[in-house]
Amino acid sequence: MAEAERIIGTPDTPEAGGPEPEESSDAAAPDEQPASRGKRKIAVLFGVALVAYLLDLSSKMLVVAKLEHHEPIEVVGDLLRFEAIRNAGAAFGIGEAFTVIFTVIAASVIVVIARLARKLYSLPWAIALGLLLGGALGNLTDRIFRSPGVFKGAVVDFIAPANFAVFNLADSAIVCGGILIVILSFRGLDPDGTVHKD
Repeated sequence: MAEAERIIGTPDTPEAGGPEPEESSDAAAPDEQPASRGKRKIAVLFGVALVAYLLDLSSKMLVVAKLEHHEPIEVVGDLLRFEAIRNAGAAFGIGEAFTVIFTVIAASVIVVIARLARKLYSLPWAIALGLLLGGALGNLTDRIFRSPGVFKGAVVDFIAPANFAVFNLADSAIVCGGILIVILSFRGLDPDGTVHKD
């Protein structure tokens, strides 16, 4: 939690001894209040999260209703098919013996993102964190409400590329958000909207 807050930082309090920040390309106009700019980025974050969550939820409901206990559907020959799988582990079927731990981790990610959203002033970071939040919420919903029980539920996976693990849209959102965060970090763009050069 402390590490996450260090990364996000506080927009109007630069870190002591750190490099002088440069304004990013999405900096506010001179007459635009920082609070208003921050509220728009928060709206983007939760908007992206909501879209990712609803897409994941609706796709899983459709898979359970139409595909579970049926033959897989070939989408692109042998390269890609849709196949309903219940996954008690983490993304891509890792660690099936630690379902409760992964549930706690997902809940913690959601709390951290929601807590740090008020310090967010960067549109790309808002999109990245929104993808992470929506994906985490999607899989957490399965952990809570699906069998075999609360906090032990198996996640519904259905996207099955050839020679790869089966996954779902929530996993995709989490991975895309993580990749975007890595790219933004390498480019020196901070969540508070400033750009630094090492």
